[in-house]
Amino acid sequence: MILDFGSQVTQLIGRRLRELNVYCEIYPYDKVPVLDDTVKGVILSGSPCSVRDANAPQADLSLFKGRIPLLGICYGAQYIAHRCGGEVEGSLAREYGRAMLYVVRPDSPLMQGVSPHSQVWMSHGDTIARLPEGAEVIASTQDVANAAYQIAGEQTYAVQFHPEVFHTEEGARMLKNFAIGICGLAGDWTPASFIESTVEDLRAKIGDDQVILGLSGGVDSTVAGVLLNRAIGHNLTCIFVNNGLLRKNEYESVLESYRDMGLNVIGADASEEFLAALAGVEDPEVKRKTVGRLFVETFDRYARRIENARWLAQGTIYPDVIESAGIPGIASKIKSHHNVGGLPEEMHLKVVEPLRMLFKDEVRRVGRALGIKDELIGRHPFPGPSLSIRIIGEVTEEKLRVLREADDIFIRALHSYDCTGMNFPSASDPRVMATNLYDAIWQAGVVLLPVKSVGVMGDERTYENPVALRAVVSTDGMTADWFRFPYDFLSDVSNAIINKVRGVNRVVYDISSKPPATIEWE
Repeated sequence: MILDFGSQVTQLIGRRLRELNVYCEIYPYDKVPVLDDTVKGVILSGSPCSVRDANAPQADLSLFKGRIPLLGICYGAQYIAHRCGGEVEGSLAREYGRAMLYVVRPDSPLMQGVSPHSQVWMSHGDTIARLPEGAEVIASTQDVANAAYQIAGEQTYAVQFHPEVFHTEEGARMLKNFAIGICGLAGDWTPASFIESTVEDLRAKIGDDQVILGLSGGVDSTVAGVLLNRAIGHNLTCIFVNNGLLRKNEYESVLESYRDMGLNVIGADASEEFLAALAGVEDPEVKRKTVGRLFVETFDRYARRIENARWLAQGTIYPDVIESAGIPGIASKIKSHHNVGGLPEEMHLKVVEPLRMLFKDEVRRVGRALGIKDELIGRHPFPGPSLSIRIIGEVTEEKLRVLREADDIFIRALHSYDCTGMNFPSASDPRVMATNLYDAIWQAGVVLLPVKSVGVMGDERTYENPVALRAVVSTDGMTADWFRFPYDFLSDVSNAIINKVRGVNRVVYDISSKPPATIEWE
């Protein structure tokens, strides 16, 4: 169990543990569930706060400290020291960025197999000036003596650096030492085990009720559909809603792609209803909640036609839940997702979300284990509110036409460009296996900007819209970096869009990473 004190990288702790095939769940620091024998260890995350602040986030350590293994990270390490009689001071030895860690106690269970000297990533303004009674140093840096410690007589460990981030060279080893070595977990949480346990849980929860699932053609809803179909078979009815905000020819192609998958799928054209509700709406949060509300209302309406329908299934995944929640007063909500926001107060269906605890790459692994075709599993993530949030400002039919045409040119170019000769950062980079740019990229799309710029076409002066290309690489969508395209590719795409899409006279490329930007513009 990971307790989140508001760090922007708490989710990475979960990602690293999942990579070790260790199951974990993240909870806000003030919503600790009742611990039972399924909880084998607790990790306290970092935080932007100081333990010395009057309103610093606090958790009841007596629930687990000394009873089960405990690991404090950054703020978590300082919080343990602060609450147990140690001393935390500000500006004594601030560290930000890379630092060299020196292992003092190589026999410590947390430091087993860790190199004597290795790079770690620091991000703290406070530091532990004095350890609590019974604690001993197990690692230091040049500026921070108490960079890592353990408490004698109990399985309590703490580090002031961030083992979960990529820049901590042996962070994965330390987390493995804690989860598998200290907590005694088997590391056997695999896609196959997830499918087996989830199918069993779904059958027990749903029984003989009918379930309605909204299919989008994306990875999440596809995997959710096949997983539910394995659990309840003919009791599942899938609905694909045409919200009028889909990409070019997507409604027809998605319905076609499911024909041979054994799913009971029906199409629902509600495009006029969605576009009417979005008329005049410019605020992105209002767009998201409007689309989410209409999705659910559409499913609710169709569910009334299906006898004994009791459940609405959704392809919600863990980043959706995390980004939509935040820690009150600490971490800001990044955005609302249609899967977790915008639900009406009175809904005639209960919600079931079989993928709610999975990250995107885990969803893909589960999908492959279910035997889903690669062309569906390999599809880029697509936002729930569809093209409405790739049009900055009000959504209109004309703007949708422009965006669809530009996006179609971009995506088709990604599929057709041979990238087998491209140089990637390392031989272990999964992108080296890609044969085209689409497969080498996590997510790509075009954004229509709400400004106009001067251009010249032939002998005429134009005053039309620019579009922005967006393409990023990532493993889970929580962090992302912009993709380094060959210049000839960008040139060809720019020329094609400007020449073929009426209403566009300028193409730009977004080279922002996440953070500080997000993948989508809205």
